[in-house]
Amino acid sequence: MTMRTYMKKAGLTGAFLLLMYIFMYLIGSWGAGKSFAEGVGGREVVWKKLDRIEKSLNRLAKLIEVSGQKSSNNELFPNVDQEEEKIVVPKLYPNSYLFAKWGDGLSENDQKEAENLFQIYGYNVFLSNQLPLDRKLPDTRDKRCLTKTYPKDLPNISVVLIYINEALSIIKRAIRSIIIHTPQHLLREIILVDDCSTYNDLGKPLQDYIDQIHEERPGLIKKVRHRQQMGLSQSRNSGWEHATADVVAIFDAHIEAKEGWAEPLLARIKADRTVVVSPVFDKVHYDDLLVERYAPSSHGFDWALWCMYESFSPEWLKMEDESQPGKSPSVMGIFVADRGFLGEIGGLDGGMTVYGGENVELGIRVWLCGGSVEVVTCSKIAHIERAHKPYALDLNPAMRRNALRVADIWLDDYKRNVMIAWNIPLEDHGIDTGDVSTRRKLRDKLHCKPFKWYLDNVYPSLETWDNLLGYGVLKNTLFEKYCVDQGAIPGNIPILYECHSQQPQLCYYNTDGEIIIGGIKAHKYNHNRCLVDPGSGSTPTLHDCQLAKLNELYMQWDFKQGQAIRNKATKRCLEVAQGENSYYELIIQQCSGQSWRIENLVTSF
Repeated sequence: MTMRTYMKKAGLTGAFLLLMYIFMYLIGSWGAGKSFAEGVGGREVVWKKLDRIEKSLNRLAKLIEVSGQKSSNNELFPNVDQEEEKIVVPKLYPNSYLFAKWGDGLSENDQKEAENLFQIYGYNVFLSNQLPLDRKLPDTRDKRCLTKTYPKDLPNISVVLIYINEALSIIKRAIRSIIIHTPQHLLREIILVDDCSTYNDLGKPLQDYIDQIHEERPGLIKKVRHRQQMGLSQSRNSGWEHATADVVAIFDAHIEAKEGWAEPLLARIKADRTVVVSPVFDKVHYDDLLVERYAPSSHGFDWALWCMYESFSPEWLKMEDESQPGKSPSVMGIFVADRGFLGEIGGLDGGMTVYGGENVELGIRVWLCGGSVEVVTCSKIAHIERAHKPYALDLNPAMRRNALRVADIWLDDYKRNVMIAWNIPLEDHGIDTGDVSTRRKLRDKLHCKPFKWYLDNVYPSLETWDNLLGYGVLKNTLFEKYCVDQGAIPGNIPILYECHSQQPQLCYYNTDGEIIIGGIKAHKYNHNRCLVDPGSGSTPTLHDCQLAKLNELYMQWDFKQGQAIRNKATKRCLEVAQGENSYYELIIQQCSGQSWRIENLVTSF
């Protein structure tokens, strides 16, 4: 084996080889500089020396090779052919939602910056700032959508982006995605509605970006800024009022328009100007900003007027064609409508404050007042689901107030269900819902249908709760600080627990003698859990109400406000007793005269 082969196998670096060749060259050059006779004799001496050097290097190479086989640390040449050790940076925020699945390898400074931005915005702005504005998103449409054709003479569209304290890169990416994925002849304008943001980068930096856009498309972008925070509903109205196109799309600013999003929506409105349509939202994860495909779904709500995804009607499911639009009871918040029709039915209710309920109100009103709502499944928008909202840490007060306003205007006798859902008394709840007279006049002017029609024809799966007698926390009069509680989940043993009036402690008594514990479901397709006397032993249990009825369990109770809770079959009572550990607990026993009160009454009983 040659010296060079040994050197390679031993792992000597190129720099070492180079030094050796230079050394040999210098010796050779020295020999070449002698006279011919001296040179000949000198060369012989040099070659002999070189031969000895080569033999020494060969022995050295063999030594290195053997050493390398014995130790992977290569102690003789610790910097030769060694992989660079990876530096593991510990996560500074192991409990942060942002770093649960993302952020490995970030430096401490980058982690701090990312976490600070996440706490402000509720999504990964650190990552967003590094992504291209025109990033390519996966096409998640049903393959049948790709074969559809649309009329050439579609109406044009104004796209409204509403925001408060949104990240600059997120807004820029929303704008860029709309420009890229909307045919130029259809996109009339993009309207930015700023609901009184306080962050500096939404001033000049945003305007600089708009100026760049205007070099390509003069006048494409308009800005509307509120001088004080007015909430989602009025922000959407501001965008609609400034729009000039045939159709208006009202979006959050934390979206990305996907390829082919506009044409299916515009074609549906061209066919029927009274239909309010919504795209399908694909979920953009707030941590890694990756896109997750969401299946087409209807936009429903519960009696608290919180939105939720639901299956389309059985008729839609039978078609087995995901490219077909589906009817929806409401809209989730992102919607597209004929601009004139939206004005005719009153836009959005400007009396709604801060956040929540305005989308459900619009959906109900559209259906009651001559229109319809559909989800157009071939239109896709990517939407970031925040870890927290920018308007307030606790949105419940605003949501409750807005829900009561909707109930007061549109729900007729069923407005009591909204109060039951929020666990407030039917009378004198003390919550100001604002002046509703103008909206009631609008309802009369448009000759809108009663809400019972909506339940029968649009949303029959919504449970009407017609048989409820009382609701709220259930207390034994001997222990006012403790309430009946559903107990551990999973599990079916109710407990006595210090009162906090949250869902696990919400109870309901109905005309069937059932006591529902742990909240009541708003839809017929969901099941409640009912209190059951097991018939033996002293421990009460909770069972699915429908299964308990089917299995003829002891689930009917006689109860009058301020009196005992007695099982109709076993004649035993729900009571409170001190257990072996000295804690008081719920038991079933022979009645001893204990009494109970439920927090709110629908009617006296």
